[in-house]
Amino acid sequence: MIPMLSPPVPWTSINSGGYIAAKADLIRLPQQAILQWHRLEQTPKQELYPALDALNQLASIPWTINKPVLDVVLQVFRSGGSTKLDIPKPLSAFPSPQPISQSMSKDERSRLYKERAILKRQKAEMFSLWCDALYRLSLANHFCGKTFWLPHNMDFRGRVYPCPPHLNHLGSDMARSLLCFAKGKPLGSNGLNWLKIHCVNLTGLKKRNAVKERLQYAEEILPDILDSAQNPLGGNMWWAESENPWQTLACCIEIFHALQSKNPENFISHFPVHQDGSCNGLQHYAALGKDFAGAVSVNLTPSDIPQDVYSCVAAMVERERSKDAANDVVIAKYLDGFVRRKVIKQTVMTTVYGVTRFGARLQIAKQLKDIDSFPKDKVWSASTYLVAKTFESLREMFTSTKEIQDWFTECARVISQ
Repeated sequence: MIPMLSPPVPWTSINSGGYIAAKADLIRLPQQAILQWHRLEQTPKQELYPALDALNQLASIPWTINKPVLDVVLQVFRSGGSTKLDIPKPLSAFPSPQPISQSMSKDERSRLYKERAILKRQKAEMFSLWCDALYRLSLANHFCGKTFWLPHNMDFRGRVYPCPPHLNHLGSDMARSLLCFAKGKPLGSNGLNWLKIHCVNLTGLKKRNAVKERLQYAEEILPDILDSAQNPLGGNMWWAESENPWQTLACCIEIFHALQSKNPENFISHFPVHQDGSCNGLQHYAALGKDFAGAVSVNLTPSDIPQDVYSCVAAMVERERSKDAANDVVIAKYLDGFVRRKVIKQTVMTTVYGVTRFGARLQIAKQLKDIDSFPKDKVWSASTYLVAKTFESLREMFTSTKEIQDWFTECARVISQ
């Protein structure tokens, strides 16, 4: 499925809406989910209208391609890609495998066979990513200069997605940077400042700083922002050091154009500013359970400095690890310096979706394996230890979450009978 050159057909029922010719399901359910389909068909239409209205509103937004960013992406892609910028390289970039001769020892041949297997897997993965990037950029190039629309539908939870999977505003950093609104609006009195703050947010450099401090930092690095916009690949390439380099470049270009205008307040901006919640699932549980400590950690209370629940949980886990290490718990000593935000982030995020201890253990084990300096023979025992400490920390911070989850589980059991 690809974007549409005309506004999508409004959803009016579970079988009518989205594309004009192609069929799109209102809810992404597998074909064998017959019971769910029957329930949908039997649901009174008026009960579906609020959800359908939301989908129609999202689908009515016209989009266009950000041509200056597309030109830079295409240049990098045609020049052989870039690992740093997350643009996949072609197969020709891989070295040829070392030939295996009969004169080699058994150990040498065994090593080369393993290296060849790794190289083969890496080439297959890279080729898949390269094909995906090629298709996405081909779509962007095709729709460049045109106005298009993105039909939307939802999954079984009610979470909404654009139907076109390869070119939409919920994709990767590069995919997001390629899209902008077809209908612009004046920046207004504070718009330029918020663009600058958003640019800093995209870099990830000042996540825990107050808004005023981020704006001040943006003014300090304004020469780098303007250099990035004017000379993306030949200048200092400050934008390339960002956590989200392509969106940062797009924002730099928008700031440059706003400053070049006679009056930035009247500058018509087409730039989309993406916003995200702070672990939305835990926000709901903190509100339902009236957990003040949990509410603070997920930004449900006023604060000049943004809170980060993942860092808070990591700090609590590290506190317990330090105590255990002082009491000669061996695995706690091995984990000294390795209790990081990234290691426990996925487990914290998926707790609200009912992740099991075994699933959480696999998540943390994967993160520990990716740390070169962590002993590989301790990954399994360390992940078991960290799962227990992470769950304990979450229970301490969100006191009512487990009780509410159990209540929801019981409700689901009764409803499904």
